[in-house]
Amino acid sequence: MSQLATQRPESAHHRLYDLAKTALIKIFVHPYATVCELYCGGGLEAERWEEAQIGHYIGIDESSSGISERREAWESLRKVYTTDFFELDPCTDDIGQHLQEKMNQADLVSCLQHLQLCFETEEKARKLLHNVSSLLKPGGYFFGITPDSSTIWAKYQKNVEAYHNRSGSMKPGIVPNCIRSESYVITFEVEEEKFPLFGKRYQLKFAGDTSAETHCLVHFPSLIRLAREAGLEYVEIQNLTEFFDDNRAQFAGMLMNSGLNLVDPRGRLLPRSFDILGLYTTFIFQKPNPDAAPPLMTPVLPEVTYINDEADWFDWREEEATAPAEPLGGLGKITEQKGILGPGPPELRFPEAL
Repeated sequence: MSQLATQRPESAHHRLYDLAKTALIKIFVHPYATVCELYCGGGLEAERWEEAQIGHYIGIDESSSGISERREAWESLRKVYTTDFFELDPCTDDIGQHLQEKMNQADLVSCLQHLQLCFETEEKARKLLHNVSSLLKPGGYFFGITPDSSTIWAKYQKNVEAYHNRSGSMKPGIVPNCIRSESYVITFEVEEEKFPLFGKRYQLKFAGDTSAETHCLVHFPSLIRLAREAGLEYVEIQNLTEFFDDNRAQFAGMLMNSGLNLVDPRGRLLPRSFDILGLYTTFIFQKPNPDAAPPLMTPVLPEVTYINDEADWFDWREEEATAPAEPLGGLGKITEQKGILGPGPPELRFPEAL
């Protein structure tokens, strides 16, 4: 489903994404945990789970080739942890019918590369989250990385505004459909200023890549709503630039040792690295444990009638406009952006790294 899983990344943009996944696993995964990885194909995370000293691994992927790659990666290790592999699509199949003995057994469920493709339809996103909830034991976490739709849409809106601010010679009713930088090009499949909550597709092509990745924008308020319906409480959605700042001590060390020109001598991200890292965000949800108190609380989002009207996209973010937000270097404060997918209420973010 993704070109990221087909080979070990070597270029700067793929290496940054790879290091972000390593840092997230190092921070979040505890020894002897039972981990379920959704869309596990590619085998790139096998060594990371080994280093995290997990006890049991459940790999789920929609393709037999993806399962084979991950099994081969595990067999090449010292087999410290036990494994189970299943050929299923988490956003279309009912995992509970196939993995009855695995229900409510996972301490952690990760989705490190394909959450965005499940936002092709609301039904797929809902199925994924219900599957996650059925796999997790009470108190367990669902975490991963996905393209940051807030950042992408903010950049797109900036292009649209710049287009409309030009001379009146521009053709009426036509808007740009591309976001360009020195490192990547993002192209929306349909030229429009308004789009639905699900199924907004775009192509992401990095400089030096031979082909583009196909994604769908993730509408974070809908993600939180569907997660709540599935019994998962919102914890945090954090842009990777903020994640880098919160965990600079171990993240910066990996960047400095990567052999690529990603940071300056002081360990600060170079502008190009910052731009690439800012395209992605972490997400964390928890299945409440009724025996633990107090439980995490998902924010109550304002009721919005989801019609294809651009104004509706801004309602959720405008509710948070009065809350203080940490500056997101280079992009301004989150509340100053015109992105409509925002990274979650600032007051509910963890003040410190996990």
